[in-house]
Amino acid sequence: MKKTVLTTLTTLTLGAFALHATPNPPLKHKSVTEFSGIEHDLLERFHFAGDLRLRYESKETYYNDGTDATNKYTYHNRYRLRLVAAVDLTKNLTFDIGMRSGYGNPTSGNQTFLDDKALSDYFWQSLRFNILDITYKNGDSTLKVGRHPYMIYRPIKSQLIWDNDLSFNGASYSYKNDSRIINLGISQPTYAEQVTAKDTINLFFAQYVEKMKLENFKVNLGAGVYYYDGIKGNTPIYGTNKGTGMGNTLINGVFANDYHILEAFGELKFKDVYGKPLTLAAGVAYNTAASDKNLGYDLAIKIGKAKKVHDWQIKYSYTYLEADAVVGAHSDSDNFGGGTAAKGHAIRAKYKFGKRTYLAATLFYDTLFAGKTDGKPEADYERVQLDAIIKF
Repeated sequence: MKKTVLTTLTTLTLGAFALHATPNPPLKHKSVTEFSGIEHDLLERFHFAGDLRLRYESKETYYNDGTDATNKYTYHNRYRLRLVAAVDLTKNLTFDIGMRSGYGNPTSGNQTFLDDKALSDYFWQSLRFNILDITYKNGDSTLKVGRHPYMIYRPIKSQLIWDNDLSFNGASYSYKNDSRIINLGISQPTYAEQVTAKDTINLFFAQYVEKMKLENFKVNLGAGVYYYDGIKGNTPIYGTNKGTGMGNTLINGVFANDYHILEAFGELKFKDVYGKPLTLAAGVAYNTAASDKNLGYDLAIKIGKAKKVHDWQIKYSYTYLEADAVVGAHSDSDNFGGGTAAKGHAIRAKYKFGKRTYLAATLFYDTLFAGKTDGKPEADYERVQLDAIIKF
Protein backbone atom coordinates (compact mmCIF):
# COMPACT_ATOMS: atom_id res chain seq x y z
CA MET A 1 0.00 0.00 0.00
CA LYS A 2 2.74 2.45 0.91
CA LYS A 3 4.46 1.85 -2.45
CA THR A 4 1.21 2.60 -4.29
CA VAL A 5 0.81 5.86 -2.37
CA LEU A 6 4.46 6.74 -3.01
CA THR A 7 4.04 6.10 -6.73
CA THR A 8 0.91 8.27 -6.90
CA LEU A 9 2.50 11.17 -5.01
CA THR A 10 5.64 11.03 -7.13
CA THR A 11 3.58 10.99 -10.32
CA LEU A 12 1.61 14.08 -9.28
CA THR A 13 4.82 15.89 -8.29
CA LEU A 14 6.46 15.14 -11.61
CA GLY A 15 3.34 16.23 -13.47
CA ALA A 16 3.23 19.58 -11.66
CA PHE A 17 6.92 20.17 -12.36
CA ALA A 18 6.50 19.30 -16.01
CA LEU A 19 3.79 21.93 -16.56
CA HIS A 20 6.41 24.65 -15.94
CA ALA A 21 9.37 22.92 -17.59
CA THR A 22 10.99 23.82 -20.87
CA PRO A 23 11.07 21.40 -23.82
CA ASN A 24 13.57 18.59 -23.41
CA PRO A 25 16.12 17.19 -25.85
CA PRO A 26 15.19 13.76 -27.27
CA LEU A 27 16.56 10.68 -25.54
CA LYS A 28 18.32 9.59 -28.68
CA HIS A 29 21.25 11.89 -29.44
CA LYS A 30 20.82 13.19 -32.98
CA SER A 31 22.69 16.46 -33.30
CA VAL A 32 26.22 16.96 -34.59
CA THR A 33 27.76 20.19 -33.38
CA GLU A 34 29.61 22.30 -35.94
CA PHE A 35 33.10 23.17 -34.84
CA SER A 36 35.32 26.11 -35.73
CA GLY A 37 38.68 25.01 -34.31
CA ILE A 38 39.76 26.23 -30.89
CA GLU A 39 37.09 28.95 -30.85
CA HIS A 40 34.39 26.40 -30.18
CA ASP A 41 33.09 26.40 -26.61
CA LEU A 42 34.03 23.06 -25.04
CA LEU A 43 30.80 22.89 -23.02
CA GLU A 44 28.69 22.81 -26.20
CA ARG A 45 30.20 19.45 -27.02
CA PHE A 46 28.42 17.79 -24.07
CA HIS A 47 24.79 16.65 -24.32
CA PHE A 48 22.64 15.08 -21.59
CA ALA A 49 19.16 13.53 -21.56
CA GLY A 50 17.12 10.99 -19.66
CA ASP A 51 13.70 9.91 -18.52
CA LEU A 52 11.91 8.40 -15.54
CA ARG A 53 8.84 6.20 -15.91
CA LEU A 54 6.57 5.17 -13.03
CA ARG A 55 4.33 2.19 -13.76
CA TYR A 56 1.47 0.34 -12.15
CA GLU A 57 1.06 -3.09 -13.70
CA SER A 58 -1.29 -6.02 -13.28
CA LYS A 59 -0.99 -9.47 -14.88
CA GLU A 60 -3.51 -12.29 -14.97
CA THR A 61 -3.06 -15.77 -16.47
CA TYR A 62 -5.95 -18.24 -16.66
CA TYR A 63 -5.39 -21.94 -17.44
CA ASN A 64 -8.14 -24.49 -18.04
CA ASP A 65 -7.29 -28.04 -19.14
CA GLY A 66 -10.91 -29.20 -19.02
CA THR A 67 -10.66 -30.77 -15.57
CA ASP A 68 -8.93 -28.09 -13.55
CA ALA A 69 -8.73 -24.30 -13.81
CA THR A 70 -6.02 -22.07 -12.39
CA ASN A 71 -6.11 -18.30 -12.17
CA LYS A 72 -2.81 -16.50 -11.40
CA TYR A 73 -2.92 -12.79 -10.65
CA THR A 74 -0.03 -10.44 -9.77
CA TYR A 75 0.48 -6.69 -9.61
CA HIS A 76 3.54 -4.46 -9.35
CA ASN A 77 4.60 -0.87 -8.79
CA ARG A 78 7.66 -0.26 -10.96
CA TYR A 79 9.97 2.39 -12.33
CA ARG A 80 12.45 2.71 -15.19
CA LEU A 81 15.28 5.26 -15.12
CA ARG A 82 17.44 6.04 -18.17
CA LEU A 83 20.37 8.46 -18.33
CA VAL A 84 22.24 9.33 -21.53
CA ALA A 85 25.28 11.51 -22.23
CA ALA A 86 27.18 12.26 -25.43
CA VAL A 87 30.43 14.08 -26.13
CA ASP A 88 31.25 15.46 -29.59
CA LEU A 89 34.90 14.52 -29.99
CA THR A 90 35.09 16.05 -33.47
CA LYS A 91 32.61 17.32 -36.02
CA ASN A 92 31.75 13.74 -37.05
CA LEU A 93 32.79 11.62 -34.06
CA THR A 94 30.77 11.24 -30.84
CA PHE A 95 31.27 9.20 -27.69
CA ASP A 96 27.94 7.97 -26.25
CA ILE A 97 27.30 6.59 -22.80
CA GLY A 98 24.01 5.51 -21.25
CA MET A 99 22.78 3.80 -18.10
CA ARG A 100 19.47 2.09 -17.43
CA SER A 101 17.81 0.52 -14.40
CA GLY A 102 16.86 -3.15 -14.29
CA TYR A 103 20.08 -4.86 -13.18
CA GLY A 104 21.21 -5.49 -16.76
CA ASN A 105 18.03 -7.11 -18.06
CA PRO A 106 18.62 -7.02 -21.87
CA THR A 107 15.00 -6.27 -22.79
CA SER A 108 13.68 -4.29 -19.83
CA GLY A 109 14.70 -1.45 -17.53
CA ASN A 110 11.80 -2.07 -15.17
CA GLN A 111 12.61 -2.27 -11.48
CA THR A 112 9.93 -3.41 -9.02
CA PHE A 113 9.49 -1.56 -5.72
CA LEU A 114 9.92 -4.02 -2.85
CA ASP A 115 8.53 -3.61 0.67
CA ASP A 116 11.74 -4.84 2.30
CA LYS A 117 14.09 -2.51 0.42
CA ALA A 118 14.81 1.13 1.27
CA LEU A 119 13.79 3.65 -1.40
CA SER A 120 17.29 5.17 -1.31
CA ASP A 121 18.73 1.88 -2.63
CA TYR A 122 16.65 1.68 -5.80
CA PHE A 123 17.78 4.27 -8.27
CA TRP A 124 21.53 3.63 -8.28
CA GLN A 125 22.03 -0.01 -7.37
CA SER A 126 20.10 -1.32 -10.38
CA LEU A 127 21.73 0.96 -12.97
CA ARG A 128 23.84 -0.75 -15.65
CA PHE A 129 25.49 0.47 -18.85
CA ASN A 130 23.27 -0.15 -21.87
CA ILE A 131 25.11 2.32 -24.16
CA LEU A 132 28.87 2.60 -24.48
CA ASP A 133 29.86 3.35 -28.05
CA ILE A 134 31.61 5.55 -30.56
CA THR A 135 29.41 7.08 -33.28
CA TYR A 136 30.78 8.32 -36.59
CA LYS A 137 28.36 10.35 -38.72
CA ASN A 138 29.07 11.74 -42.17
CA GLY A 139 26.23 12.97 -44.34
CA ASP A 140 23.57 10.25 -44.62
CA SER A 141 25.80 7.56 -43.11
CA THR A 142 26.13 6.58 -39.44
CA LEU A 143 28.47 3.99 -37.94
CA LYS A 144 28.25 2.82 -34.32
CA VAL A 145 30.83 0.60 -32.63
CA GLY A 146 30.37 -0.77 -29.11
CA ARG A 147 27.19 -1.27 -27.06
CA HIS A 148 24.46 0.78 -28.70
CA PRO A 149 20.70 0.96 -29.38
CA TYR A 150 20.08 -1.03 -32.53
CA MET A 151 19.67 0.80 -35.83
CA ILE A 152 16.88 -1.25 -37.40
CA TYR A 153 13.71 0.26 -38.84
CA ARG A 154 10.48 -1.02 -37.26
CA PRO A 155 7.07 -0.07 -38.75
CA ILE A 156 5.08 1.79 -36.05
CA LYS A 157 7.78 0.61 -33.62
CA SER A 158 6.75 -3.03 -34.03
CA GLN A 159 8.32 -5.38 -31.46
CA LEU A 160 7.64 -8.53 -33.47
CA ILE A 161 11.40 -9.26 -33.68
CA TRP A 162 13.09 -6.62 -31.49
CA ASP A 163 12.12 -5.36 -28.05
CA ASN A 164 12.31 -1.56 -27.60
CA ASP A 165 15.00 -1.74 -24.90
CA LEU A 166 17.46 -4.16 -26.52
CA SER A 167 21.03 -3.01 -27.14
CA PHE A 168 23.46 -4.49 -29.67
CA ASN A 169 27.10 -5.30 -28.92
CA GLY A 170 29.23 -4.90 -32.02
CA ALA A 171 29.19 -2.66 -35.08
CA SER A 172 26.20 -1.21 -36.95
CA TYR A 173 26.04 0.88 -40.11
CA SER A 174 23.04 2.90 -41.28
CA TYR A 175 22.47 4.88 -44.47
CA LYS A 176 19.35 7.03 -44.49
CA ASN A 177 17.96 9.67 -46.83
CA ASP A 178 14.56 10.69 -48.18
CA SER A 179 14.24 7.68 -50.46
CA ARG A 180 15.83 4.70 -48.70
CA ILE A 181 17.29 3.21 -45.53
CA ILE A 182 20.06 0.60 -45.43
CA ASN A 183 21.05 -1.04 -42.14
CA LEU A 184 23.92 -3.52 -41.76
CA GLY A 185 25.80 -4.96 -38.81
CA ILE A 186 27.20 -7.65 -36.62
CA SER A 187 26.39 -8.17 -32.95
CA GLN A 188 27.37 -10.61 -30.24
CA PRO A 189 24.36 -11.11 -27.91
CA THR A 190 26.49 -13.13 -25.49
CA TYR A 191 28.70 -10.10 -24.87
CA ALA A 192 26.29 -8.67 -22.30
CA GLU A 193 25.31 -8.96 -18.66
CA GLN A 194 23.39 -11.90 -17.20
CA VAL A 195 24.49 -14.19 -20.05
CA THR A 196 23.97 -17.89 -19.26
CA ALA A 197 24.48 -19.35 -22.75
CA LYS A 198 27.29 -21.89 -22.68
CA ASP A 199 28.50 -21.02 -26.20
CA THR A 200 29.05 -17.75 -28.08
CA ILE A 201 26.25 -16.43 -30.30
CA ASN A 202 26.80 -14.09 -33.23
CA LEU A 203 24.17 -12.09 -35.11
CA PHE A 204 24.60 -10.80 -38.66
CA PHE A 205 21.90 -8.55 -40.08
CA ALA A 206 20.96 -6.54 -43.16
CA GLN A 207 17.82 -4.49 -43.82
CA TYR A 208 16.61 -2.39 -46.73
CA VAL A 209 13.70 0.08 -46.68
CA GLU A 210 12.37 1.86 -49.78
CA LYS A 211 10.63 5.15 -48.94
CA MET A 212 8.09 6.59 -51.39
CA LYS A 213 6.32 9.93 -51.03
CA LEU A 214 3.07 10.28 -52.94
CA GLU A 215 0.59 13.15 -53.12
CA ASN A 216 -1.34 12.50 -49.90
CA PHE A 217 0.62 9.79 -48.13
CA LYS A 218 3.95 8.01 -47.73
CA VAL A 219 4.76 4.34 -48.28
CA ASN A 220 7.65 2.40 -46.71
CA LEU A 221 8.43 -1.09 -47.99
CA GLY A 222 11.13 -3.08 -46.26
CA ALA A 223 12.90 -6.43 -46.04
CA GLY A 224 15.57 -7.79 -43.76
CA VAL A 225 17.58 -10.87 -42.83
CA TYR A 226 18.75 -11.63 -39.27
CA TYR A 227 21.18 -14.54 -39.16
CA TYR A 228 22.00 -15.97 -35.73
CA ASP A 229 25.00 -18.29 -35.50
CA GLY A 230 25.39 -20.49 -32.43
CA ILE A 231 21.88 -20.86 -30.98
CA LYS A 232 21.06 -24.48 -31.88
CA GLY A 233 22.34 -26.77 -29.11
CA ASN A 234 23.02 -23.77 -26.84
CA THR A 235 21.47 -23.15 -23.42
CA PRO A 236 19.04 -20.24 -22.70
CA ILE A 237 20.79 -16.94 -23.44
CA TYR A 238 20.16 -14.79 -20.35
CA GLY A 239 19.64 -15.36 -16.66
CA THR A 240 16.48 -13.27 -16.85
CA ASN A 241 15.00 -16.02 -19.10
CA LYS A 242 14.93 -18.21 -15.96
CA GLY A 243 16.17 -21.29 -17.78
CA THR A 244 13.47 -21.16 -20.45
CA GLY A 245 13.57 -20.56 -24.19
CA MET A 246 11.05 -17.71 -23.79
CA GLY A 247 8.67 -19.70 -26.00
CA ASN A 248 11.38 -21.13 -28.28
CA THR A 249 11.59 -24.92 -28.48
CA LEU A 250 14.07 -26.52 -26.06
CA ILE A 251 15.03 -30.22 -26.00
CA ASN A 252 16.83 -31.43 -22.89
CA GLY A 253 17.46 -27.83 -21.89
CA VAL A 254 19.06 -26.63 -25.17
CA PHE A 255 17.67 -24.89 -28.25
CA ALA A 256 16.30 -27.27 -30.88
CA ASN A 257 16.68 -24.82 -33.78
CA ASP A 258 18.85 -22.14 -35.26
CA TYR A 259 17.32 -18.78 -36.18
CA HIS A 260 17.84 -17.42 -39.70
CA ILE A 261 14.99 -14.92 -39.86
CA LEU A 262 13.58 -13.27 -42.97
CA GLU A 263 11.52 -10.11 -42.50
CA ALA A 264 9.18 -8.19 -44.81
CA PHE A 265 6.87 -5.27 -44.05
CA GLY A 266 4.84 -2.44 -45.48
CA GLU A 267 3.86 0.86 -43.88
CA LEU A 268 1.36 3.47 -45.06
CA LYS A 269 1.45 6.98 -43.53
CA PHE A 270 -1.24 9.65 -43.93
CA LYS A 271 -0.38 13.10 -42.60
CA ASP A 272 -3.95 14.27 -42.01
CA VAL A 273 -7.08 12.15 -41.70
CA TYR A 274 -9.83 14.18 -40.04
CA GLY A 275 -7.16 16.32 -38.38
CA LYS A 276 -4.95 13.47 -37.14
CA PRO A 277 -2.01 11.56 -38.65
CA LEU A 278 -2.84 7.93 -39.46
CA THR A 279 -0.41 5.04 -39.97
CA LEU A 280 -1.11 1.46 -41.07
CA ALA A 281 1.49 -1.30 -41.02
CA ALA A 282 1.90 -5.04 -41.56
CA GLY A 283 5.00 -7.15 -41.02
CA VAL A 284 5.96 -10.82 -41.23
CA ALA A 285 8.87 -12.86 -39.84
CA TYR A 286 9.84 -16.34 -41.07
CA ASN A 287 12.59 -18.53 -39.61
CA THR A 288 14.14 -20.54 -42.45
CA ALA A 289 16.22 -22.62 -40.01
CA ALA A 290 13.16 -24.25 -38.41
CA SER A 291 10.83 -26.65 -40.20
CA ASP A 292 7.80 -26.04 -37.98
CA LYS A 293 6.27 -23.29 -35.85
CA ASN A 294 8.39 -20.74 -37.71
CA LEU A 295 5.97 -17.95 -38.73
CA GLY A 296 5.04 -14.67 -37.11
CA TYR A 297 3.19 -11.55 -38.22
CA ASP A 298 2.02 -8.23 -36.87
CA LEU A 299 -0.81 -5.91 -38.01
CA ALA A 300 -1.09 -2.40 -36.58
CA ILE A 301 -2.86 0.94 -36.85
CA LYS A 302 -1.91 4.18 -35.11
CA ILE A 303 -3.99 7.36 -34.89
CA GLY A 304 -2.60 10.69 -33.68
CA LYS A 305 0.83 11.66 -32.37
CA ALA A 306 1.68 12.87 -28.85
CA LYS A 307 4.05 15.62 -30.00
CA LYS A 308 2.67 18.84 -28.50
CA VAL A 309 1.07 19.45 -25.10
CA HIS A 310 -2.45 17.93 -25.01
CA ASP A 311 -1.78 15.83 -28.13
CA TRP A 312 -2.71 12.15 -27.93
CA GLN A 313 -2.15 8.94 -29.84
CA ILE A 314 -3.61 5.45 -29.80
CA LYS A 315 -2.25 2.28 -31.38
CA TYR A 316 -3.85 -1.12 -31.90
CA SER A 317 -1.92 -4.20 -32.98
CA TYR A 318 -2.60 -7.88 -33.46
CA THR A 319 0.40 -10.19 -33.19
CA TYR A 320 0.66 -13.88 -34.07
CA LEU A 321 4.00 -15.44 -33.17
CA GLU A 322 4.74 -19.15 -33.40
CA ALA A 323 7.29 -20.71 -31.06
CA ASP A 324 10.35 -20.59 -33.34
CA ALA A 325 9.58 -17.67 -35.65
CA VAL A 326 11.99 -15.30 -33.83
CA VAL A 327 14.33 -15.40 -30.84
CA GLY A 328 12.06 -15.11 -27.80
CA ALA A 329 14.77 -13.56 -25.64
CA HIS A 330 14.93 -10.56 -28.00
CA SER A 331 11.28 -9.96 -28.95
CA ASP A 332 8.71 -7.91 -27.01
CA SER A 333 9.19 -8.50 -23.26
CA ASP A 334 5.70 -7.22 -22.34
CA ASN A 335 3.31 -8.82 -24.81
CA PHE A 336 2.58 -12.50 -24.03
CA GLY A 337 4.58 -12.09 -20.82
CA GLY A 338 7.65 -11.96 -23.05
CA GLY A 339 8.84 -14.20 -25.88
CA THR A 340 6.99 -16.22 -28.51
CA ALA A 341 4.34 -18.97 -28.78
CA ALA A 342 1.25 -16.79 -28.45
CA LYS A 343 -1.18 -14.53 -30.24
CA GLY A 344 -3.21 -11.55 -29.18
CA HIS A 345 -4.23 -7.92 -29.13
CA ALA A 346 -2.49 -4.85 -27.75
CA ILE A 347 -3.96 -1.36 -27.29
CA ARG A 348 -1.55 1.45 -26.41
CA ALA A 349 -2.61 5.04 -25.64
CA LYS A 350 -0.43 8.05 -24.88
CA TYR A 351 -1.23 11.63 -23.88
CA LYS A 352 1.22 14.55 -23.59
CA PHE A 353 0.31 15.98 -20.21
CA GLY A 354 2.99 18.69 -20.00
CA LYS A 355 6.03 19.92 -21.83
CA ARG A 356 8.06 17.05 -20.43
CA THR A 357 5.42 14.68 -19.11
CA TYR A 358 3.35 11.92 -20.68
CA LEU A 359 0.60 9.67 -19.41
CA ALA A 360 0.24 6.27 -21.07
CA ALA A 361 -1.80 3.08 -20.79
CA THR A 362 -1.43 -0.33 -22.42
CA LEU A 363 -3.75 -3.35 -22.47
CA PHE A 364 -2.64 -6.78 -23.67
CA TYR A 365 -5.26 -9.48 -24.26
CA ASP A 366 -3.54 -12.67 -25.42
CA THR A 367 -3.72 -16.41 -25.85
CA LEU A 368 -0.64 -18.36 -24.81
CA PHE A 369 -0.09 -21.50 -26.86
CA ALA A 370 0.05 -24.86 -25.07
CA GLY A 371 3.48 -25.54 -23.61
CA LYS A 372 4.66 -21.93 -23.46
CA THR A 373 4.69 -21.81 -19.66
CA ASP A 374 5.90 -24.84 -17.66
CA GLY A 375 4.28 -27.33 -20.02
CA LYS A 376 0.81 -26.04 -19.17
CA PRO A 377 -2.15 -26.05 -21.58
CA GLU A 378 -3.32 -23.09 -23.63
CA ALA A 379 -4.03 -20.06 -21.43
CA ASP A 380 -5.59 -16.62 -21.51
CA TYR A 381 -3.24 -13.77 -20.57
CA GLU A 382 -4.18 -10.21 -19.67
CA ARG A 383 -1.81 -7.41 -18.75
CA VAL A 384 -2.51 -3.76 -17.91
CA GLN A 385 0.16 -1.04 -17.65
CA LEU A 386 -0.46 2.54 -16.44
CA ASP A 387 2.50 4.89 -16.89
CA ALA A 388 3.60 8.39 -15.95
CA ILE A 389 6.74 9.53 -17.81
CA ILE A 390 8.92 12.59 -17.39
CA LYS A 391 11.76 13.42 -19.79
CA PHE A 392 14.62 15.71 -18.90
